[in-house]
Formats: sequence, C-alpha cells, structure tokens
Amino acid sequence: MSLVLTVDGDRWRAHLRGVAERHPGLVPVVKGNGYGFGLGRLARKAQWLGVDTLAVGTYDEIAHVASRFEGDIVVLTPWRPFGTAVEVLDDDTLVRRVIHTVSRTVDLPDLLGRRPDARFVLERLTSMQRHGLAARELWALAPTLADHPKARLEGIAMHLPLAQGSHLSQVGRLMTDVVGAELPAVAGARRIWVSHLTDEELTSLRASYADFEFRPRIGTGLWLGDRGALRVTATVLDVHAVERGDSFGYRGRTAPKAGHLLVVSGGTAHGIGLEAPTGDLNLKGRAGTLARGGLDALGFVRSPFSIDGKQRLFAEPPHMQASMLFLPAGSRVPAVGEQVDVRVRYTTTAFDHVVLG
Repeated sequence: MSLVLTVDGDRWRAHLRGVAERHPGLVPVVKGNGYGFGLGRLARKAQWLGVDTLAVGTYDEIAHVASRFEGDIVVLTPWRPFGTAVEVLDDDTLVRRVIHTVSRTVDLPDLLGRRPDARFVLERLTSMQRHGLAARELWALAPTLADHPKARLEGIAMHLPLAQGSHLSQVGRLMTDVVGAELPAVAGARRIWVSHLTDEELTSLRASYADFEFRPRIGTGLWLGDRGALRVTATVLDVHAVERGDSFGYRGRTAPKAGHLLVVSGGTAHGIGLEAPTGDLNLKGRAGTLARGGLDALGFVRSPFSIDGKQRLFAEPPHMQASMLFLPAGSRVPAVGEQVDVRVRYTTTAFDHVVLG
C-alpha cells in the first residue's frame, strides 16, 4: 500500500564501484532528498565506497550525514555570515571536517575572523552565473590568505552547466585565472573541484594540468547512473467499474466512456504529479506544454503509472497519498493488491520504502 523503490543491490553496488574506479578523487554528492534514497543511506554508501570526502547541498544537511560518514564534508552552498553556516563554526569537532565554499570576497575575511583555521574552497564564477568569484576577485584574495597563515585553502571549485558541448575551453580559461592568482603555495591551491565534466574532459584536463589534482563531484551519474537497477512500484488499492457519465472524484467529474477507475498508492505528498519547470525551450517543447495544459483542463493527463507497459491517464489530479486513474473498457483490469510500475523523477520523489537487495 506504498510507493516503493526497489533496488537490485548487487547491480547497483557494482555500478557504484565502477564509477569510483573510473574517477580518482571522487566526491559523491549527497543532497536534497538523497536522489530518492535518503541522505543517511547515501552517506553510508559513500563510507562503503571508501572515499575521503562527500558533498552536501546545504549546511542543514550536515546533521543527516555526519554520524554516518567519517570523512570530510564539503558544503556546495556558499558560506554566508548567518544561519546554520555560522552555527557550524561553534562545533569544534565538526568544524575540522567541514569544508566551506567561499564565493564572495567579503565573506573570506568574515569567515577567517570567526574561525582562523577554517577549511574552504574558493568558487570561481563560471558561465552558470550562479555563485563565484570573478578573476579579479580571485586574485584580490591572495593577500587575505597571506595574512591568515592558519587558514586552510582546500582548492578551487568550478560548477559548470549541464549544457551540451565541451567545457574544455571554458575550464582552460578558468585555469589560467587560477594560475595567475598567485595563491599561497599550499597543496590545496593546486586542487580543483569540478562538477559536470565528462570522463573524456577529465582525462584531457589531467593530462594538460598534470601538476593539479582534479576532484570530480558526482551525484546523478553515481547514484542514478544505472536506472536498470531501480524499480518504482505502487499498489492498486481499489477498482471501480464506471459507465459513461458516471460521476466520481473530489471534483465530481464524469467518466468520458465506460471503463474502470483505479485507485493506486502515490500522490502529491510523494511528488507524483508535481512537475519541475522544463528546460525545453524549443517550439516543440512549448507546444507540448500547451497541449498538456489543455489536457489538464479536460482531465486527460497521462500519469506516470504504467499497466501492462502502457502509461495510463489520471482520472483527476492526484490526491495527497493516492492517485485515481482511468482505464478504458477492454483493458486488463489489475486486481487490488497488484503492483504497477511508476516512472518518477527521483530527485523530487519521497518513497515510503526503499528496499535494497
């Protein structure tokens, strides 16, 4: 009676091992809902992989992983002088493990003023234009570092976009800025933390900059890289035969034709029926969005639930913990208690159970 993620354990673990072996210096990203697995479970898997560092998205996520992973924890959200980011500095045990991200020149003196021995990476602004230091700002921090001998610079971070095409030319320009910054001659100054580079790009960069250490931060490609090892299912909770014109549901809709209404586990509380903004901006993508809007007005929206290999329609918008589907006459009607497949976006789905084989 739940929305369940079932994992082929042997296949999934083999995939994790394979990613770790192909990516020296791997930093698993453990953030948000834990890619559907949960933060704690992924922290334990990072420990099992034997990596020395994992990345979380926010300071509030540290508490979910710190007791399950023994290594260092790098926070991807940049440090700011307020909230949990400041509270972490008061924990003497934890502060030795946490690596902050500094993305503004004003924040580094503030951070080191509160904690002279703080560990941090300097984030370089990329074409993402989200967080980061421009070239001149990076260069301007060299004197600040020189004035704080206890400061622990752990490297330069580069968060690159997901857009298609090679990132090598952009990273090459960013690396020129790093070299020109004349940062203190510490090991961390020659460590580069990168996101969203292909295996081929990493190999090329390691050959071109042999005196630098590249640390790839990987989330989706690690935890969700082998979708064949994952299966999401819902339970059929009820089945009702309907004739054309029969009223049903919260909103008193009427059946467009004869068939069956299926009530299945999984609703908005799980993330079912909630759609993130799309990045598809071409004409076809916009037309699809308009078409879905029209279907929604009529109640004929394709659901993520599949029966006998075919995605079925929502009979009405999903409820909090269950969804109602319409199955036209002539289709096989599943029995109450039967499991049906569900196609979900893992990063926005909350499962009732995760069964790891």
